[in-house]
Amino acid sequence: KEFEILFAKYIGSKYAIALSNGTAALHLSALALNIKHGDKIITTPITFAASANCIRYCGGEVVFVDINPETKLIDLEKIKSLLESSPSNTFKGIIPVDFAGYPVNLEELRKIALDYNLWILEDACHSPGGYFEDSNRQIQNCGNGIFADLSIFSFHPVKHIAAGEGGMITTNDEILYKKMLKLRTHGITNLQGEFINSIITATGGVVSDSYPGWYVEMQDLGYNYRITDFQAALGISQLERADQNLIRRKEIAKRYFDAFHAKKYIKKLNRLIPGHAYHLYIIEVEDRLGLYNYLRENKIFSQIHYFPIHLMPYYQKFGWKYGDMPVAEKYYANCISLPMFPALTEEEQEYVIDKINSYYE
Repeated sequence: KEFEILFAKYIGSKYAIALSNGTAALHLSALALNIKHGDKIITTPITFAASANCIRYCGGEVVFVDINPETKLIDLEKIKSLLESSPSNTFKGIIPVDFAGYPVNLEELRKIALDYNLWILEDACHSPGGYFEDSNRQIQNCGNGIFADLSIFSFHPVKHIAAGEGGMITTNDEILYKKMLKLRTHGITNLQGEFINSIITATGGVVSDSYPGWYVEMQDLGYNYRITDFQAALGISQLERADQNLIRRKEIAKRYFDAFHAKKYIKKLNRLIPGHAYHLYIIEVEDRLGLYNYLRENKIFSQIHYFPIHLMPYYQKFGWKYGDMPVAEKYYANCISLPMFPALTEEEQEYVIDKINSYYE
């Protein structure tokens, strides 16, 4: 509970629900939003698979929309075009992703969602501490519940707030909050005001003025998605360092930008954006495979984020194919994520920069 209260305060939401991991947070959110068989939900192809899989867990249909070539976020104009060209009530909701730490402009997305009666589930796993500026020039923190119905976070070891593992859902909606509390714990409640069975049923046939102290009710089909006390304690300690770690991430991002923005062999790179949380720092290059192998030979373990989900064999079963998301596919062909974590030293980062330059020069 302490972790939930502190996290909600940090993000700026009314409620927070701690869970066993980020995928559990996505699944529970999908259940709370009542995704059911055949419901069509929009999301991006450039994200970790769980952002789409949570739709399938509930029997929904995943509809991918291509990314913006500059931000690498789901393209809001393409969402509008899809909605305008589809019959009314075709879609139920949208799952935008703050990819790499770049916040989706949820104010603009909310306008679209309201026009088409859609809910928004923000995947903010990459963006705790991130924000965007709204039309009134007000700072809107990722996950604060102002524009998204629900937002989810992850505490995986590589994330901003690392608790070994864990997840969190934030919301300002009390009804969804109470529903998810129950779903998190096997669908069971111990709150007397919510009990459905009579007191005499609960006591086993004994007349009483109140429910017995041992009595709990399973009222829905829920899951064991609770976070452990150990994970929560780690999360609290990490939360205390979150702002300082974010400052360090921005310093690392600036150094990469300064080193590479004028290089001809760098096609694109993460820009310096005030509200960016810099979970990842990504450059787009020629001969990506050659660079990747060269860096590994020199003990630099870069990564690729992400292989487009619509091209995963599982999603190809539903008819998705190469060519459906041309911007995402072009991005994937050139992207490479550079080392980005608060403990990265200046000497280590300089080594990374030097090796990339030496490969191309």
